[in-house]
Amino acid sequence: MELSPRASFDRDLAELQEEIITLSSMVEKAISKSVDALSSRNVKVSQEVIEQDDLIDNKRHEIEDKCIALIARQQPLAGDLRQIVAFLHITVDLERMGDYAEGIGKIGLMMDEQPMIQPLIHIPKMCELATDMLRRSLEALIKRDVTIAQQVYDDDDTVDNLYDQIYHELILIMVKDPKTIERATFLIWAAHDLERVADRATNIAEQVMYLVTGKTP
Repeated sequence: MELSPRASFDRDLAELQEEIITLSSMVEKAISKSVDALSSRNVKVSQEVIEQDDLIDNKRHEIEDKCIALIARQQPLAGDLRQIVAFLHITVDLERMGDYAEGIGKIGLMMDEQPMIQPLIHIPKMCELATDMLRRSLEALIKRDVTIAQQVYDDDDTVDNLYDQIYHELILIMVKDPKTIERATFLIWAAHDLERVADRATNIAEQVMYLVTGKTP
């Protein structure tokens, strides 16, 4: 039985959303893997994260191509167009998160076997918070839930505060022992990448608010 134009369009939108969920899962795994590799000083795994970023990039372009093709084919208006535009923005944010995971992977390679200046506690915690924000931003998308999106938006302050704490602690360590400057700088870069992951999760939450209400906070 042939689908009506509306039913066919709804199916295409649902498939696009599934593709975005797949991309989100790829990105979340990359972020967690990059921080685990940094914590365990596993250079091999850090290299894997870097190499697998191409898969994330390819998925982004695949989704973008489908969004553009759908716009050209259906010429959507109002809420339908808003949904596809939101999907495009979310896809870009997810791909950028993948770049941050790749960046942490490169930091793992640069640190190589140098000893840690202190146990990694706060950076894995940042990773946990940021990936949780990512998961909940996608939950908000699936459920079209503005309340969840708003909570993700608000939680960005928690990650920012933790980043500030890490930054100041590492600066103090560098001041006390200049031999730690290079290693501490690498860790600041890693923490900054995670802070940007949280920012991108916040962007996705904003897109959900835009999708549901037509307004961006």
